[in-house]
Amino acid sequence: MLGQLSVPKNLCLLRLSAIGDVCHAVALVQNIQRQWPETQITWVIGKVEASLIRGLDGVEFVIFDKAAGLKGYRDLREKLKNRQFDVLLHMQVALRASLASLCIPAKVKIGFDSQRAKEGQWLFTNKKIAPQVQPHVLDGFMGFAKALGLEVTPPLWHMPLADDEQLWASEVLSAENTSEKPIAIICPAASKAERNWHAEGYSQTAGYLNSLGFKVVICGGPTTAEKLLAEAIIARSDFSQGDNAIQNLVGQTSLKQLLALLNLAHIVIAPDTGPAHMAVTVETPVVGLYAHSNPKRTGPYRYLQYVVSAYEAAVQVEYNQDVEHLPWGTRVKGADLMAQISVEKVISMFDYVIHKEQL
Repeated sequence: MLGQLSVPKNLCLLRLSAIGDVCHAVALVQNIQRQWPETQITWVIGKVEASLIRGLDGVEFVIFDKAAGLKGYRDLREKLKNRQFDVLLHMQVALRASLASLCIPAKVKIGFDSQRAKEGQWLFTNKKIAPQVQPHVLDGFMGFAKALGLEVTPPLWHMPLADDEQLWASEVLSAENTSEKPIAIICPAASKAERNWHAEGYSQTAGYLNSLGFKVVICGGPTTAEKLLAEAIIARSDFSQGDNAIQNLVGQTSLKQLLALLNLAHIVIAPDTGPAHMAVTVETPVVGLYAHSNPKRTGPYRYLQYVVSAYEAAVQVEYNQDVEHLPWGTRVKGADLMAQISVEKVISMFDYVIHKEQL
């Protein structure tokens, strides 16, 4: 806790990326706002990430353009040169973020505890959050609330979605779903290809969801790899007519529009990728597929019980040790690890989720 500091007049949060982590940080921001409604909050954030949460109530965004090199730092310093914050929450350990923190005038700069303050982050802060034992990333972020002396409650999200964004999503989905089937969204691609499940697995899962009466929709970004994966999934599917056809929206949405789609979905399947965490913020159940990272640390927060994981087995093979004997957050390498996730386990998990959520 910060001792003599009571309620700060203004507070700056530094978290530039990535999409999933920004979703976790929103939960922290809104926890602070519920308890300190008069505190002015400024968030230094990346350009892409800001496009997802622009319009967040009570938050001023300052964009840091990491692609601009030194100019990005000069621009950030210029934007904040006449400001003075009571507190900076330095919530990103990358050296790039720590250098950006030098451009943010603040009396108190809080960073991670010694164990997690990697890349020399501790050199850029004068306070630390308390150590935690094997936290989920979101719980790690909530350590900053504890450091401020605030109560930590289960996360609640109020994501900024405008009426026109929700209307767009509704119209796009209804255009190819005249039977008004429940929506199952597949977000098949992660930022790193090795985290992707295979097209055959997604296709068989899509077929099963279709047989249960779901309208299957594939979403994703505009990259060639994501478009090719979506096409491969559809090409392997044996249902293609009318409302039964898979609706391919890959590369056709902004992040806001994708969030609006996820908000209207009844269930989502995704690997370790941003849209899985976006779905959590709008309370849409997620079946997460994990092999390279520990889902207890980076999985879809509200729906960890719905994860299908090959991580534990992969750890045993690579390190010849159980997960509990390795440093928290240990990652596993290998191009074929996701192939260890069976279609049968994924389908069985969908049966469980549909029963549990009464979909």
